[in-house]
Amino acid sequence: MIPQRDPSQTWIGVTLGDPTGIGPEVIIGAIASGIPFQECVPIAIGNSAILKRASDLLRVDISVHPFRTIAEAKHHHRLTQPLKRSTLYCLETGDPTVEQVVGPKFVPTVDYRAGQAAYDYVVKGVELCLKGALDGMVTAPLHKVALSGAGHEWPGHTELLADLCGTDASAMMLYLPPGKPNHGGPAGLGVVHVTLHCALREVFQQLTVDSIFAKIRLAREFFSTLRASLGVPMEPKIAVAALNPHAGESGRFGDEESRTIRPAVEKAKQLGWNVSGPLPVDTLMPIAARGDFDVVVAMYHDQGHIALKLLDMFEAVNITLGLPIVRTSVAHGTAHDIAWKGIADCGGMVQAILVAARLASSKH
Repeated sequence: MIPQRDPSQTWIGVTLGDPTGIGPEVIIGAIASGIPFQECVPIAIGNSAILKRASDLLRVDISVHPFRTIAEAKHHHRLTQPLKRSTLYCLETGDPTVEQVVGPKFVPTVDYRAGQAAYDYVVKGVELCLKGALDGMVTAPLHKVALSGAGHEWPGHTELLADLCGTDASAMMLYLPPGKPNHGGPAGLGVVHVTLHCALREVFQQLTVDSIFAKIRLAREFFSTLRASLGVPMEPKIAVAALNPHAGESGRFGDEESRTIRPAVEKAKQLGWNVSGPLPVDTLMPIAARGDFDVVVAMYHDQGHIALKLLDMFEAVNITLGLPIVRTSVAHGTAHDIAWKGIADCGGMVQAILVAARLASSKH
């Protein structure tokens, strides 16, 4: 996908997410696969005791090495490399007593202590990325109710990360890396969301010409850089989804297409960008999946999420656009219904780490 330098030169932090969810399991599963080591040195940000518990649960031979600082971890790495693929570094972060939340008789449930821990892990990851101590970060899922109960009123990672990084121009993109059926063209396939974590009735208020154009711009910037790094520096092909059925049917089912979406598309076209729309998303996604477009700009959360996850949920990666740092994540939640049963699929975490490493490498 992206030309890769020496893996030992790319350090990617992986936050533990909410310890009561499947984050610790999918991290251990990803490390046990050995695949992330092909492109980076992954270092968990969280609690080593919880990771050891997850390793025991999955019955895999992973040695978790705790460190208090990133400098300590890097010094150790210089003395012992090459890193064994059965070793996971862990930067101890937050209140160590959170280990007690997932004790032997633990039943997965919302716990505010876990919400605070998840918050602490993200803050530490962003801090290290902004300082340049980490080349990028991957986040395991957090639980919004637990986060709120801990006093942090954020609807999700995207908004929290934007605040921590001091930017008001960000967007969530779900992304399928290239190389598999229904993963788009040579640069893969992305879906960027104009509105995100809000009630459906609020979507109509939040959709403006400016908000739609801003997401088109972020999508173009990302795929322009990505295409250039792949040696295919063509103008990205961007499709903008309609909001209403049949793209409004000439106003019969709503006028948002003509009043709000089309003007944003025309504004982008006037700049010479390759933008099409508004297009009905039910017919748009199949042709985007075969490679007709690099990225689809969706109007609201489920319009983009459902369509892309149906193409390949466990290969999908969540990328935050507009940040000064590289951040990716899995495209699923804490999954309390299957957490700590040893059955969670780690494929999304593997892909999230690989994409973060490749994006970080492309910046050098």
